[in-house]
Amino acid sequence: MKVTKLVSTCDITECPTIYATDRGTLLVQGETPTDHGLQIPAHETLVEIPVELIQKAIRDNLI
Repeated sequence: MKVTKLVSTCDITECPTIYATDRGTLLVQGETPTDHGLQIPAHETLVEIPVELIQKAIRDNLI
């Protein structure tokens, strides 16, 4: 899979980030919440990112 960084909240690797793939999908990097109380299948996960990251991606016409 080819991954391209679209938008991030900072320039280091430990920040919430949105990536595009050559599969026509997005990858999201963020914190893993543990206090959500949801039943998530073992093959899936949740990540938490700031709304501002999505707004920035839309504003910059990245998604």
